[in-house]
Amino acid sequence: MLTQRDFVEWYLANRQRSRALFDLLDPDAYFLKPIPLRNPVVFYEGHLPAFSTNTLLQKGLGRPPIDPHLDRLFARGIDPADEASARPRVPGAWPSRAEVADYGRQVDNAVVAALDSADFDPGDRRLTEMAYAILEHEAMHQETLCYMWHELAHRYKSPPPEGDPPAPAAGGAAATPRVRVAAGTATLGVAPTAIPFGWDNEFPACRVAVPAFEIDVHNVSNGDFMAFVEAGGYRERRWWSAEGWAWLQEKAIAHPHFWSHQGSGWAWRGMFALRDLPLDWPVFVSHAEAAAYARWKGARLPSEAQYQRAAHGAPGGEERRHPWGDAPPDARRGNFDFARWDPLPVGSCPAGASAWGVHDLVGNGWEWTTTPFAGHPGFAPMASYPEYSADFFDGQHYVLKGASPATAAALIRPTFRNWFRATYPYVYATFRTVGASDGAEG
Repeated sequence: MLTQRDFVEWYLANRQRSRALFDLLDPDAYFLKPIPLRNPVVFYEGHLPAFSTNTLLQKGLGRPPIDPHLDRLFARGIDPADEASARPRVPGAWPSRAEVADYGRQVDNAVVAALDSADFDPGDRRLTEMAYAILEHEAMHQETLCYMWHELAHRYKSPPPEGDPPAPAAGGAAATPRVRVAAGTATLGVAPTAIPFGWDNEFPACRVAVPAFEIDVHNVSNGDFMAFVEAGGYRERRWWSAEGWAWLQEKAIAHPHFWSHQGSGWAWRGMFALRDLPLDWPVFVSHAEAAAYARWKGARLPSEAQYQRAAHGAPGGEERRHPWGDAPPDARRGNFDFARWDPLPVGSCPAGASAWGVHDLVGNGWEWTTTPFAGHPGFAPMASYPEYSADFFDGQHYVLKGASPATAAALIRPTFRNWFRATYPYVYATFRTVGASDGAEG
């Protein structure tokens, strides 16, 4: 069980990382909206502290508002199509950065004082749920900030002086493109009392029978996906769902979002600069693009249960905490926890392979599944944030598993689920395929 000091240190570390991310930006970017359906940058610098005061201080501890107007203005920041309609539309309607920074400092001081006070009992399940919620919420939004920043022109960003660490030696190509995962069961979810904290969509536990299937050892790479692009995959209706095809036509999409033309070739739109397209990096695409590629290959995307079986199952029938076993996540086992701004070549972290020999199931990119986002049987909304999951049980969002380079290590657990719409192209999401006959697509 975490102590009060543990909660304080985690909170302060989160705030430091968030400030570092905002400090990457030129001041001229502060009121820009990098992604059309999301709010401008200013909103997110206010939203992080607002969520903390609204959740822990006010709802949890009954403390008074820090600033009633800003608490409301910055309260909610999720992805429905009409999210931005109720927000100010011109820069002058938003508070200045100095005002937002002052608000953040007030909230930080109040949260730290509350976590250190006698009113916060780490043994109180209700209060610790709220404390974990504000901590994991900020970590999740740090990834959102990263892919939002990715959308800004390079002139608005300055790389940090330390840069990326050296890349490990590449793991090399798989001896076989796929491995067979034996029939067995996969545990989706977890009992509420089995872990210190989880979001409501992680509960309760359920066991699912998974027939044998074959799955790609590595994620589909830029080089693999280039064959689909060059074969005219974006021009052939037969590979696409109705929603995916309509999206292509409306947006005039002809290649993955993270690719750009450079001279006569392709480039990767990195966070801080263009670079020649790395053919051995995992491709980052929407669910619609991943599913189209899979159909073109005569395959399909895995279900959530198949991912879970490939990542956490083992031939002996046991289930592992992580694909590699019980050891905690570290840089040898995957590309996550903000270690670098871009992917690594597929297979670069062989120490993170699963019991079946499948690589990169955690890190280097979230993994799309065919599973629509919904609650496990017996789902109940969490008391502290009842709209967190249930607002998205609409059949239009798909479950992603694993982690990306910008996923905090604290979020890496077998039951954690991410979700996005099928035509959302901004997230750091990759995919792998399974045999077309290995289960029904859904």
